[in-house]
Amino acid sequence: MDRRELAGFLRGRRERIAPADVGLPAGPRRRTPGLRREEVAQLAFISTEYYTRLEQARGPRPSREVLAGLARALRLSDAERDHLHHLAGAPPGPPTGPSREVPRSVLDLLRRLPHTAAIVLSATYEVIAWNDMAAALLEDFSPLSRHERNLVRRAYLAPPSRERLLYDPFDAEAFARAAARRLRATAARYPDDPEVAKLVGDLLSGSAEFARLWAAHDVRPEPALRKTVNHPLIGPIALNCDLLDITDQDQQLVLYTVEPGSPAEEALRLLSVIGTQRMDVPG
Repeated sequence: MDRRELAGFLRGRRERIAPADVGLPAGPRRRTPGLRREEVAQLAFISTEYYTRLEQARGPRPSREVLAGLARALRLSDAERDHLHHLAGAPPGPPTGPSREVPRSVLDLLRRLPHTAAIVLSATYEVIAWNDMAAALLEDFSPLSRHERNLVRRAYLAPPSRERLLYDPFDAEAFARAAARRLRATAARYPDDPEVAKLVGDLLSGSAEFARLWAAHDVRPEPALRKTVNHPLIGPIALNCDLLDITDQDQQLVLYTVEPGSPAEEALRLLSVIGTQRMDVPG
């Protein structure tokens, strides 16, 4: 355990977080940037005295539970969480749940693909990043809750009043089958993650079709090379669909492209102008 380095790391991470970032009022008498020590201790569910000793390089080696609480309180990235564990002399184990942290290079790539609809899926089929073209072609995911951005939850549990069919019926069935298979493999990789367990439980109790596919124990990949999107304003758009694994994050980058010179290419050009505006709603 490197007490001095650990103390400096904790202090530096604490000072970079604004109170509003964690739902706390700024208050009129803050003499230092970031959070107070007692606030970090409260968020991490440890005593202020214990946390203060850690920042003063006087504390005992933190347990894994304490490290998990500190990582959560200080909003650490996956790399920072691993660094915290190494400084504390407790090398990190495998992640307990799927990562939702999209690499910066992937986010930059999304912005550099103005004529390609692109989304990033977590291991549980939650849409965790997207570009403007994806918002125009599929849906603007920004106002949706995490539950609503989960495509496998949408495929099996969306109420009729909320459901929006992104694909034609054949595509929807193929997607649902592929999602069920991938989710079974995800559950095996993260057996202790409560979010994965709740998602699977909700799907099993809410969908007989999902329960049937789950009981088959099938994890074979099912390639999705073509998709047809039924856009509410433009109509059917035939797309190539490529899945690229972001292996170190256990995520997938989904790219929707069109054949050059095809009607679908013209449709995407129109969508790039329309964006997410609703032309079918009176202004």
